[in-house]
Amino acid sequence: MKRISEFFKHALLLVGALIVIVPFYQMVSYSLKSPAEIERGIGGFMGAQELMVDERCVGSSMPDRADVEAARGDYPNLTDTDILGALVEKLRASCMVRPAVFNYTSAFKEAPLMRYLLNGMIVTGSIFLLQVIVALPAAYALSKLKFWGRETVFGLVLFCLLIPVHAIALPLYIGLAKLGLINTYAALVVPWTISVFGIFLMRQFFMTVPDELIDAARMDGMGELSIVWRVMLPTAVPALLAFAIFSVVAHWNDYFWPRMVITGDRSLFTPPLGLREFKADIDGSLYGPMMATATVIVTPLIVAFLLAQRRFIEGITLSGMK
Repeated sequence: MKRISEFFKHALLLVGALIVIVPFYQMVSYSLKSPAEIERGIGGFMGAQELMVDERCVGSSMPDRADVEAARGDYPNLTDTDILGALVEKLRASCMVRPAVFNYTSAFKEAPLMRYLLNGMIVTGSIFLLQVIVALPAAYALSKLKFWGRETVFGLVLFCLLIPVHAIALPLYIGLAKLGLINTYAALVVPWTISVFGIFLMRQFFMTVPDELIDAARMDGMGELSIVWRVMLPTAVPALLAFAIFSVVAHWNDYFWPRMVITGDRSLFTPPLGLREFKADIDGSLYGPMMATATVIVTPLIVAFLLAQRRFIEGITLSGMK
């Protein structure tokens, strides 16, 4: 009976893992295939990697009348139409490229992807830093200081966890517009400087820190803020790493808020907004370069998670959120 239970448990976990992995598999596979293979659903994981014509390369270098006149010596017995056809064929041959190379070079050439990645690092890094500056003293006060109304304040923190971001998006947008901050980095960062989840997570971790450690720091003459930054912060590294994963992933992948406050300045686009560069409306989306862009965008998050995986689980466990 126990073996049957274990079998169904592992089968359920396997199905869940497949549901999570399949979109990533599809994303990486599309980033390696040609448009024809993507449209027909053929080619396996990597596609055949046969040479294909880069139509944008052909369109950008199409020969004109001057090119025909210049090439007339090379084709003495041909008419102008035939010379033009020969030049186009020569051009198409020079624009042959492997699908994987085409997709990934398009991701960097057709859109300033490095600029978008830099914007993503500036925005997510600034948000996380400000959230830590606010969350650590607040969590310390709610866990280690005794003052009137502490439980009420903590109850308000829990209540704020229930408010969805979209419910307050319009008032935030109007406030930022009145301050003239639309289309600035401030519009991307300021609304998220206070994280009630961060306060809650750090408070749960600080509850596990012995009071004797804080009393000893006070006896050494340290003030409350010094205790926060010089005593509590070093002990809270696992919980901070766990919070960093949640915060960075949420804001790195956020499409909703940047789409609202960045309305025209492409130099402020974050990585998810960069995917819109390959949405070609009437001609259909360029799925190959789009999936190559998505792969480049998501890779830093996966690498960061794999590097911090052990500390991340440790932080979640110690904060009592397992």
